[in-house]
Amino acid sequence: MKSIVVSAAFIVLCSLVTPSASATEPPPDQHESSWLYAVRAGVLKHDVNRLFSGTNKEPGFDFNGEIIFDRPAFPLLSGNIRPDLGASVNDQGYTSKLYTGLLWEFEAKSGMFLNTGSGVAVHNGRQETKEPNEISHGSRFLLRIPLEVGHSLNEHYQLSIMFDHVSNCRLGHPNEGFDDLGLRFTYRF
Repeated sequence: MKSIVVSAAFIVLCSLVTPSASATEPPPDQHESSWLYAVRAGVLKHDVNRLFSGTNKEPGFDFNGEIIFDRPAFPLLSGNIRPDLGASVNDQGYTSKLYTGLLWEFEAKSGMFLNTGSGVAVHNGRQETKEPNEISHGSRFLLRIPLEVGHSLNEHYQLSIMFDHVSNCRLGHPNEGFDDLGLRFTYRF
């Protein structure tokens, strides 16, 4: 049911945003040989309750960093799909993760942007535990689904709110998963 609600919200958001003709074109000052599109950094609340996974066992904040590659870039629905590589490190020693995947980003003429995607994450948390303050992930490798909404301050800087869900998608048992939510800052090249 949750996946249907998330999918419907995504479709509604896409239909409400005005498409930008330049969304699939690189900025005029971007070098054709550039391999980096953007770098992002932020602080996320770790294992937020009452979001997608429904648990809140591990405390703390995650320091997040991400690289979005410029090549290859594939145009889709007035946006672009690009590969990413990132990490989130928990400040209290609980589950941290390294991830990679594909992100689709759409930017409207107003400067508002939306990105989402999917990928895989590898973590250092427990696969199975009876500890009340630790998550049982059920697998070392997890599916990652991010959703980010923000505003471009100018052609280089963006500020955003990012939601990040990781779980094993019921491919293993247990499947507690966890959600992070926080603020990120982007520098686009």
